[in-house]
Amino acid sequence: MESIQNIKQRFEIIGNDPKLNRALEKAIQVAPTDISVLVTGESGVGKESIPKIIHALSHRKHGKYIAVNCGAIPEGTIDSELFGHEKGSFTGATSTREGYFEVADGGTIFLDEVGELPLTTQVRLLRVLENGEFIKVGSSQVQKTNVRIVAATNVNMQEAISKGKFREDLYYRLSTVEIHLPPLRERKDDIHILFRKFAADFAQKYKMPTIRLSEEAIQYLIRYRWSGNIRQLRNIAEQISVLETNRDISAATLQAYLPAEGNNLPSIVNNTKSESDFSNEREILYKVLFDMKADLNDLKKLTLELMQNGSAKVQENNKNLIQRIYGQKEEDIIFEQQPETEIIPVKENNVLAPEGYRHEDFDDDQYIFEDAIEEETLSLEAKEIELIKKALERNKGKRKAAADELGISERTLYRKIKQYDL
Repeated sequence: MESIQNIKQRFEIIGNDPKLNRALEKAIQVAPTDISVLVTGESGVGKESIPKIIHALSHRKHGKYIAVNCGAIPEGTIDSELFGHEKGSFTGATSTREGYFEVADGGTIFLDEVGELPLTTQVRLLRVLENGEFIKVGSSQVQKTNVRIVAATNVNMQEAISKGKFREDLYYRLSTVEIHLPPLRERKDDIHILFRKFAADFAQKYKMPTIRLSEEAIQYLIRYRWSGNIRQLRNIAEQISVLETNRDISAATLQAYLPAEGNNLPSIVNNTKSESDFSNEREILYKVLFDMKADLNDLKKLTLELMQNGSAKVQENNKNLIQRIYGQKEEDIIFEQQPETEIIPVKENNVLAPEGYRHEDFDDDQYIFEDAIEEETLSLEAKEIELIKKALERNKGKRKAAADELGISERTLYRKIKQYDL
């Protein structure tokens, strides 16, 4: 078994942090087996090094090693990329294609950002892990593959499982052994060593003197919260190496290249806040909708009562309600006084009917009332029919043009034509 120091030299891993050493030790121990491994850690901590170590130290080292960034492949094509497809299985499938699991048979596949996989693809991946079987897109033939899977994610998997974004059974199959890489801010003794290595690399690459940090700059570098981890540190070293003519870097110069600490908080803080704000806005919206519904019901009741009675008393009793619904001052509310309906007795038991109805218009025990709103509805229907006819005539029977003129959809116009038998 190779030592941790040899592995660091072979794969250019820098640092002496105990958590980093423990992660490398687990990778060395699990490499000779075929156990599935899940590498966890924040973005930029160097998770891609672990599957390379595992593959290189395994009996599969002479097989293919394929790294797949699951988050970079569109959802519609990821199944085809991983498992292949048959000719004609979808638009653009002009020939049969082998997927990564078929190509890497006997080797290792590294699934980076595995937490971004769609649920349908997760089901297919679970089948590969359980019995080594997969089916190409557009095929019904089951194929076998002997592939070792190493996955990595920067997603909180337990949270993703609770939200239904990741299958729990797949998580436990992937994480038979879990290797966690610590963030750079927890490896304070390694930060300056890494910066010096990057500075030396870029000095050689761009053929210029190596930059050097002052003591104050070193302290600022160590105290800084590196949310982008090693990737961010490398980018800063490259920027300063290229842009600064003075090769002695002060704390003020270094600080100018780094974002302010206040803007360097983990993204989960902002997400929690936005979800809370959204929840509060949703509750307010629901309350407004319920209040509007109650006002609408009250308005319907009031309108019906006014139509039936039309009395000043009803109007006065409901003035506060109308003021609440329309937001008007009481003195601004003006009612059009309706004439009192003359009531005449039409039966011996003093049951009353509206003016204009004769006793002969009623059955012995029932009255037939022709509601004024029905006349108005019929009148509106007649006007609507007339408007539709004229619009169709002007547009020579073209429904789309007629609908545009009337300000309604073509589907609504078609329904009206059918309704009125035009």
